[in-house]
Amino acid sequence: MPANFSSLVGEFVASSIPKYCPTLVRNQYHNEHPDLIPAGLFPNNAVQHSSAGIEIKASRYAKGWQGHNPENVWLMVFIFDSNRPSDKSKGVAPRPFRFTQVVGAKLEMTDWVFSGRSETSRRTITASVNQAGYLKLTGNRIYQAPV
Repeated sequence: MPANFSSLVGEFVASSIPKYCPTLVRNQYHNEHPDLIPAGLFPNNAVQHSSAGIEIKASRYAKGWQGHNPENVWLMVFIFDSNRPSDKSKGVAPRPFRFTQVVGAKLEMTDWVFSGRSETSRRTITASVNQAGYLKLTGNRIYQAPV
């Protein structure tokens, strides 16, 4: 369930940022977009969809980030390193969870590749950050762990 762990990390980050940045709040709308919105901009700090705010993603990978739709959105990606459930059986030693980098940028529709799905597919539709979007994000590195 590696994808579930990334989702859990993203939820933790999105819930934590407003504790330290009072101008942002967690979007209170169920299945909202984006995760964080400007405090007081929307009634009850809830909006189903808006380009005002920041979408949060967490990933084990340094590229290949995905969302459900190509959108004009501020995106922050928290890249982390941690063990995987299969590591023990592979003899991989335990290591502490850590963030390796955080990147963020304003992405436009042209920074995504929409994957869609066929009529017979049960896969969730996705859009992937393309090379231009990747360069925007990594060109605005917010945090880089020491090597």
